[in-house]
Amino acid sequence: MKNFVKSDPVFFRLIKQSMAAILLVVVMFSALFPAPLLDPADVSRVPNPSRAAWFLIWTQEVVSYTKYAIYPIIFLGILFCALPWLPNVSPSEQAQWFPADQKPINWLTVLTFLAIIGLTAVAFYFRGENWSFGWFF
Repeated sequence: MKNFVKSDPVFFRLIKQSMAAILLVVVMFSALFPAPLLDPADVSRVPNPSRAAWFLIWTQEVVSYTKYAIYPIIFLGILFCALPWLPNVSPSEQAQWFPADQKPINWLTVLTFLAIIGLTAVAFYFRGENWSFGWFF
């Protein structure tokens, strides 16, 4: 049992409560803000006015600038999936939020989250017909 991090049952209750709160917020957002989906894609109608679902619309916003912008998205996805296996990650002595020895990863995660929220807001509220940019809300 020496290889395990000692923790406290209160910590796991906090995790469960946080997960329930986030799930509730996501369900409320999905009920209040319908998916900005239009008619199904039709190759005979050009330009195609279809949009992605609200949880993927940020990727559509990124790719609307240049088709090569998908590569940083793929890289970040692979990076976040590979985090447990990256070298030089020592096991923590105790469980804590945002430990000092993992600041770069923590900041990368927070900045990525804020960028995704910002791009989602831009794509949801500032894009109109045929993906034109403007004040459409």
